[in-house]
Amino acid sequence: MRYVIALGGNALEDGKAEATAERQLEAIKQAVKGIVDVVEAGHTVVITHGNGPQVGRILMQNELAQAHTPAMPFDLCGAMSQGMIGYHIQQALRGELLRRKLSLPVATVVTQVIVDADDPAFSHPTKPIGAFYDAAEAERLTQERGYTMKEDAGRGFRRVVASPQPKTVVELKSIEALIASGQLVIACGGGGVPVVERDGLLHGVPAVIDKDLASALLAQEIGADQLIILTAVEQVAIRFGQENQENLAKLSVADAKKYASAGEFGEGSMLPKVLAGVHFAQSGEGRSTLITSLEALGQAISGIKGTRIDA
Repeated sequence: MRYVIALGGNALEDGKAEATAERQLEAIKQAVKGIVDVVEAGHTVVITHGNGPQVGRILMQNELAQAHTPAMPFDLCGAMSQGMIGYHIQQALRGELLRRKLSLPVATVVTQVIVDADDPAFSHPTKPIGAFYDAAEAERLTQERGYTMKEDAGRGFRRVVASPQPKTVVELKSIEALIASGQLVIACGGGGVPVVERDGLLHGVPAVIDKDLASALLAQEIGADQLIILTAVEQVAIRFGQENQENLAKLSVADAKKYASAGEFGEGSMLPKVLAGVHFAQSGEGRSTLITSLEALGQAISGIKGTRIDA
């Protein structure tokens, strides 16, 4: 089997501990054990991951250091986060593979993903990034830097950027070549660096591609059998958090769309995962998506836990 496994934020950070690089590496060391179980069973695995908190901290460092060094544009911050997180995943994977006496090279591909310059998302940015500001500072950033700032749940103002739909994975042939040579590949970190194409050249844009949608696109393009989206819960649920909550072991594409339209899935949490799962499941015969927690990964692959989406 060929899997694309999308690591959620809970796999990259311990939410109860200080967000240091050392803590991130320790969290990832625990996270990769389940992935190496899948590799050890003889399957091909490609790993993707989020980058929300990390790229936010890079942006904050930009803001705080601007008196001493020029700030990096947003697309470069995304690329930096891919390299940083990929490096930690490489370290953790290599250590776990060596512990099990498995010889498998690991490589991170800093990935660009083409988006449409005319995507409506650019006219209506919604993805919050970076630090919180008061109203006066938000106004200054709007005037001086052209940022779009929005109030965020009473906590202050944050910059928001577009979240366009992913169209093409630029480094696809490189990723396929690495897979074919027997390497364990990490790609499309944070949804990939969003780029637009003009006159045959690629240009980075200040946007965030949904990590799960990018993972679904990558899984489709490399011919994966299953997309696995790891999150904080074992199963997708309807009426989540209510007394009559119902966990779902299986979801048809039709039912997933029905529940999504009815508002059953949180817009900033489960909804993009379900929509990405639907996108991949209906992209080809025999393809399915599995949504589950990192801890339940092995049992979910065996069909005991998790939520499986089929066409």
